[in-house]
Amino acid sequence: MKKLSINISGHLTSLSLENEFLDTLKEISLKKNKSVAKIVREIDETRAGKTNLSSAVRIWILKEARK
Repeated sequence: MKKLSINISGHLTSLSLENEFLDTLKEISLKKNKSVAKIVREIDETRAGKTNLSSAVRIWILKEARK
């Protein structure tokens, strides 16, 4: 498990992801030519208020991997 620190709208936040999820997130960011921080910000902007950010990122990664 690794912690990832991201600046979202001027606020530093961190999320914990298993190594496999973090590696896949980095791979997707390269394919999309977007930074990991930008992708996480986009996920944060669209997630349901009841879902924590780490869970929202994991779900997003799973959906992207299934495409």
